[in-house]
Amino acid sequence: MSRQIIPYAFIAPAMLLLLAFGVLPIAVALLVSLTDLDLAGLGDWAGAGYVGLDNYRSLLADSAFWQAMANTGVYTVLGVPAVVVTSLAVALLLNRSEGRFFRALRAFYFVPAVTAIVAVSLVWGYLYNTQFGLLNHLLGVAGLPPVRWLTDPALVKPSVAVVAVWRGTALNIIIFLAALKAIPREYLEAAALDGASELRRITSIVLPLLRFAIVFVTVTTVIAWLQIFDEPYVLTKGGPLGASTSVSLFLYQQGFSSGRFGYAGAGTLVLFLVIAAVTLLQVRARRLDAS
Repeated sequence: MSRQIIPYAFIAPAMLLLLAFGVLPIAVALLVSLTDLDLAGLGDWAGAGYVGLDNYRSLLADSAFWQAMANTGVYTVLGVPAVVVTSLAVALLLNRSEGRFFRALRAFYFVPAVTAIVAVSLVWGYLYNTQFGLLNHLLGVAGLPPVRWLTDPALVKPSVAVVAVWRGTALNIIIFLAALKAIPREYLEAAALDGASELRRITSIVLPLLRFAIVFVTVTTVIAWLQIFDEPYVLTKGGPLGASTSVSLFLYQQGFSSGRFGYAGAGTLVLFLVIAAVTLLQVRARRLDAS
C-alpha cells in the first residue's frame, strides 16, 4: 500500500502549487466578477454588492476591451510563428557543432530569458528612440527619414512584438536543443550514407522526430502571447491611444489603476476561456494529425 502512495507523494507539491496559484485565483476571479468590488470594497468586503452578469455585459460592450483583444490577436499572429521558426532555426544551427565556443554560444542565447524586463526595456527604448535611437541613426546614415517606432499606431505593435520575440526565443531554443540531442544519430548517419542532403535529412528525419517538441513549444508560446503584458507595459504603457494595449494590460489598468476589480475579474474569466479554447483546439488538432 505504501509503495502505491509514493508516486502521489512526489506529485503532491506540484498539485498543491497548481491549486494555490492556478485553480484558486480563477475561482476567486469568478466570484469577484459577479460583484462591483472596488478599492473601498477591499477594506470592507461587505460593501461589495452582487451585480450578476452586469460586468460581463459591460465588458462585451466596451470598445477598449475589443481593441485590446484585437491587439492581442495581432501580437499572437506576429509573434508565435516568429518565435517558433526562429527558435528552431537557431537550435538547428547550434546543434551542428560542439566545443567550448558553441557551448558558450548556447548560454548566450539564453540570456534574454533571465534578463530583467526593466533592463530590456531601457535598452530597447534607447534603440527605438525617435531622436537619438540607434535604429533611426542607421536610417539616417542610409538617407532615410526617422521612424516613430513606439508612437506610430501602425508601427507600435510590430515594434513591441520584436522585443517579445527576442525574449521569447531563449527558452524555446533550449527546448529544441534538448529534443535534437535525443534524436538517434544512427538515423542521420544512415541517411547520409544513402546520399541524402542535409536539407533532406532535416525535412525527412529531424522535423518529424521533433513533432512533439514543436507542438509543445507552439502551444506554450500561444498561451504566453495571449497573456503578453511585460513588453507593452514597460515600452508604451499601452499607447498611443491604446494601439499597443494587450488584454492583460487592459485588465491590469482596469483593476489596479481604476480600481474596478469586479470588471477586471470578468475580463480575466473571458481571457481564461479564450486561452483554454485555443489550447484545446491545438491539442485536438495534434491528436487528429497523429491519428
